[in-house]
Amino acid sequence: MPRLKDIVEYCDQRTHRKEIKDFPGSLNGLQFENHGDVTKIGAAVDAGLIPFEKAADLGIDFLIVHHGMFWNKPAPFVGQLRKKLLVLLANNIAVYSSHLPLDCHPQIGNNAILARKLGLKVDGGFVRYEGHDIAVTAPAHGSRDQLKTKLQQLFPDTLNCIEAGPSNIRRVGILTGSGRSAIPELKERGIDTFITGELKQEHFNIAQEEEVNIYLGGHYRTETFGVCALAEEVAEKFSLDWEFIETGCPL
Repeated sequence: MPRLKDIVEYCDQRTHRKEIKDFPGSLNGLQFENHGDVTKIGAAVDAGLIPFEKAADLGIDFLIVHHGMFWNKPAPFVGQLRKKLLVLLANNIAVYSSHLPLDCHPQIGNNAILARKLGLKVDGGFVRYEGHDIAVTAPAHGSRDQLKTKLQQLFPDTLNCIEAGPSNIRRVGILTGSGRSAIPELKERGIDTFITGELKQEHFNIAQEEEVNIYLGGHYRTETFGVCALAEEVAEKFSLDWEFIETGCPL
């Protein structure tokens, strides 16, 4: 039976956790430990009560998440927070979080995987944070309708489109999750088509003024790729089963 310590070390090395500085509160890495052994791997976007309860029902005792447990200020262990911790304790579930390391990773990162699924070859990055690019760029050849069709297949229930740019696209930028930090750089990077998870209402006007196509796949849905890729690799490495915990988040 694989040890928790060995799986955590593998995840740390694979995601380059120690080299990538993240936003305050992310606390990437092992956030909650179990008794020390692991029998089944799980993947979820969020470290929420419902994902924890579903992990318990599925017999998962090592859960990989993208959005971890400690984004907010310290709070009393009461109410829903107490419930979350009790579920983890009662069901021997370890929680491992990987935020920016699973956004900017060149193989198992959310951006890189989405680019591959769209048939795009990443050739650079932008939106630099603490020495690392958290968004990617790729050349494109063809119509935006072709790209849109692929996006509709990936995000059938969550895709929103702002088609204010050229119909024949040349350069695509991708930043899964929240894409607002990329908006100021699109024009200077020559990006005519931007794919992200979510934006603010004000960005509709910016897209029109800057003549950029913007496709929004949903914050949650665009960040399912990395946790699944890491969970699959861990499961294969340690000869375990793994499962993705779907919460149906429409945002």
